[in-house]
Amino acid sequence: MKIVDIVPHVLSTPLEEPFSFSQGWVDRRSTMIVEVLTDEGVTGWGESLCHGLQPPEVAAAFVEFCFKPMLVGRDPFDVEVLWEEMYNRARPFGGGAAVNAMSGVDIALWDVIGRYLDRPIHKLLGGAFRSEVTPYATGFYRREGQDYVEAGVEEASRHLSEGFKAMKLKIGFGVEADLEYVHAVRETVGPRVRLMMDANCAYDLPAARRLLLESQDAEVHFFEEPLAPEDLEGYKALRNLSATYVAAGENLFGKIGYRRWISEGALDILQPDLCSSGGFTECKKIAALAQAWNTAVVPHVWGSGIGLAASLQLITTLPPTPLSLNPEEPMLEYDRSLHPFREDLIGGAISTVNGKVPVPQGPGIGVEVHREVLERYGKPFR
Repeated sequence: MKIVDIVPHVLSTPLEEPFSFSQGWVDRRSTMIVEVLTDEGVTGWGESLCHGLQPPEVAAAFVEFCFKPMLVGRDPFDVEVLWEEMYNRARPFGGGAAVNAMSGVDIALWDVIGRYLDRPIHKLLGGAFRSEVTPYATGFYRREGQDYVEAGVEEASRHLSEGFKAMKLKIGFGVEADLEYVHAVRETVGPRVRLMMDANCAYDLPAARRLLLESQDAEVHFFEEPLAPEDLEGYKALRNLSATYVAAGENLFGKIGYRRWISEGALDILQPDLCSSGGFTECKKIAALAQAWNTAVVPHVWGSGIGLAASLQLITTLPPTPLSLNPEEPMLEYDRSLHPFREDLIGGAISTVNGKVPVPQGPGIGVEVHREVLERYGKPFR
């Protein structure tokens, strides 16, 4: 089997109601979908994460002009070889956007292999530790003209009614405002709901330390990205100050990017994003490094249905850290924010069932991609 074409699809559409987080306003949802075609008629799909403020055309350009010329005519089963060659070619670009784009290609190559063999990717990676995953609701973005505390309480109540037992709050709008927000939501949901908070790198160490310590009575499970992703020493200083776990990793790329963060014990929870940190090939290596240091992995997930389905394939292969009778299992970040084509792209194939998300059992990433949705939201790139 040979690769005959690699097509980057840029999808983007404006939101009827923009929302904000600590780094700015999101007025459209975008992504870059990778389609790998083979001479056997097997097509694979992958996704490169678009955080909300980054243009998806950057990842598409890497695929079209850097990676596609290297891969056409090659065997997709050589996925490990292809990953290392892509990384070596893109090394002068410094990781980041290049690894983000490679992630979409790698996911699509694994999808090809799984569809060709008629097996879900988790079977190709060594099997599943679980057939369903506990989701936590991600959302809690701010909107124009809303009282943010009142809106957050209403959203938390809605997630509770939908069966979510865990949810992550967007903070990073000032320490006092964040503390009021977190405590109000905790009072609303009660003590048995797992709460997390995500600052999206909004703070320096002193502010993050104050927020961490003064939110202790809200019993926050983990504090995600309090500091900039370059501040390794700051994260090390923040960890172990309270019972709240410190988490980060969506802005780290590949096993090299994670190496010191793992070996120096900077984090309690590692959060590689499959669609940005290197795809299946590299994220399994990141997970292996984490396991060697007995560090939990709870992947970051924020994208279309393709990224969601692929992430479920990865999460089900992650062992608890450590194995035990009642282990701490990895969770699924389940984005509940506005997204016009997230469900439509995979025909609504993923949903919660009795408070869990079943892992797709179909071949490859386990779901079918609806091409008409690609055409409806696609933008010309080539």
